[in-house]
Amino acid sequence: MKRNRKGKLIFTLFIAFIIFFLIKNPLGLNFLNRLTMESDDLPTELHPVVKERSNQLIQQSAEKGIVILITDDFRSMEDQNALYEKGRSSEGSIVTHARGGESFHNFGLAIDFAIKTPDENIIWDMQYDGNQNGKSDWNEVVELAKALGFEWGGDWAQFKDYPHLQMNFGLTLADLQNGKRPDESSLTADTN
Repeated sequence: MKRNRKGKLIFTLFIAFIIFFLIKNPLGLNFLNRLTMESDDLPTELHPVVKERSNQLIQQSAEKGIVILITDDFRSMEDQNALYEKGRSSEGSIVTHARGGESFHNFGLAIDFAIKTPDENIIWDMQYDGNQNGKSDWNEVVELAKALGFEWGGDWAQFKDYPHLQMNFGLTLADLQNGKRPDESSLTADTN
């Protein structure tokens, strides 16, 4: 009988530890959030402001003689997980450290871009100066994007994501995972 009580106590403590870990540990919380995120609560397309600013970025870049292409925008959880598996359980190089629910793309708040050359090649060459003004076209696009309110993945301290641009509207990834979304006042955020 003492063994049975001791076993139940150990089992109860183990379950309590697991619950504590899932709630207090950031990785555990992200896991718990992914389990509880309702697909009905998730965006299914690019946020209207991000879409508008993306179009402005394309137009302003073209005015400088730089043709850009948005290579990725909204990404579903399934698509994000498939991308995460590249270089891990599927062929290719690692291109992201974010699983489904861990990217601003999953919430319609991020885009990726590339440059299109006059001969129709799509490039990610950060030194390319196609408009021949002595400045890198890539850096010119990034400057325009920042002026439109985008954050650039190339400024990140950890994993540099040079084609990535996002708008967080003052929200963290944890906020988005917990169901917060940009409010109506974000819809008219000015461009500086």
